[in-house]
Amino acid sequence: MGAEVKLYKKLKAKTPKIIWNRVENLAIPGMPDLLGYNANGHFFTVELKVTKGKKLKFSPHQIAFHVTHPNNTFIIAEALGPCASNRFQMFHGSRINALVAHGLTLEACCLGLDACNSWLESLGA
Repeated sequence: MGAEVKLYKKLKAKTPKIIWNRVENLAIPGMPDLLGYNANGHFFTVELKVTKGKKLKFSPHQIAFHVTHPNNTFIIAEALGPCASNRFQMFHGSRINALVAHGLTLEACCLGLDACNSWLESLGA
C-alpha cells in the first residue's frame, strides 16, 4: 500500500462526517486525490502528499489545477520521520506556489488531522 493511500485511510478514519470519493482520473491530469462533501452540502478537493523532508513535490498539472481553482481546494501533507514536529498539515490550494517554494516551512491553516477535520466540516456553514 502506497504512502498516500495510508494517509487517505488515516484521514478517512478522523473525518467520519465527511463523504470522501477517491479520484483516480487519468483523463484530467492534476486533479486532486479526493473529492469531499460535508454535512453543510459543501464540496471541496484535497490533494494528499507524503514527504520525508520539508519539500513537497507537485507535477506541473497539479500546480496548474490549484492555480486555476483557488477556492475550496486543500493540500494535506504528512511529514514522516522522527524530526517531523507537525506531522499533519493542511494548506489552502491557492497557496500552492508558496508551498512549492517554501515546503513545510510555510505556515499551515491547520495542524493535525483533528484540526483538519474541524476545518473541513465547517466549510459552507
